[in-house]
Amino acid sequence: QVQLVESGGGLVQAGGSLRLSCAASGRTVGAYGMGWFRQAPGKERELVAYINWSGSSTYYADSVKGRFTISRDNAKNTVYLQMNSLKPEDTADYYCAATISGHRTGKYDYWGQGTQVTVSS
Repeated sequence: QVQLVESGGGLVQAGGSLRLSCAASGRTVGAYGMGWFRQAPGKERELVAYINWSGSSTYYADSVKGRFTISRDNAKNTVYLQMNSLKPEDTADYYCAATISGHRTGKYDYWGQGTQVTVSS
């Protein structure tokens, strides 16, 4: 079993930055691809960013390209999401998740509880 715990959310003004962290415990997630998702009130959950197990491949939703950066430190069993130039439309609950089969399958095996990000205008 893998437990994922997100942190780093909060309230920030538009144009500001936040760095989310996702700490894994229970077992190493070094073999897992890791994704950051978000869900805003009344909207469907969407994949924001993904990083493969080695960090050699990433994916970003068009809405965050050039502003968000996903990274991982397998030695620390932690994945990060650096969010810059935040916009009010980035307001959502952010979740990290782990997949052994890759993000193209859409199948994620473990999920965190989420951290809230609020961007004020």
